Amino acid sequence: MAVYEYEHEGDGCALGKIFELTQSIYSAKFKLCPECGFPVKRLISLVGINTPKGNSDLKNLGFTKLVRRDNGIYENVTATGNESKIWDASKPGTMPDLQGKIRD
Repeated sequence: MAVYEYEHEGDGCALGKIFELTQSIYSAKFKLCPECGFPVKRLISLVGINTPKGNSDLKNLGFTKLVRRDNGIYENVTATGNESKIWDASKPGTMPDLQGKIRD
């Protein structure tokens, strides 16, 4: 079930000018208010998703970010602990420790 915001096109409903309704994502959107019968329109709402703002946020969330510096050479800008800051594709020992960051 999803929560949708609707806005009244008229005034005077007990639900207020803007109200929320829980309904299936497969249900048709309401055209009339279930409380007062006035016409309503469904609004597009922002979803509260926190996206990482920078490399430090990615590091704190456990992500690995590699930035290409040369042919086969990458900088690990989110290196933690004893991880190498530079990953040379020809040297397996410099590969980031991805298994250490994966959690269930």
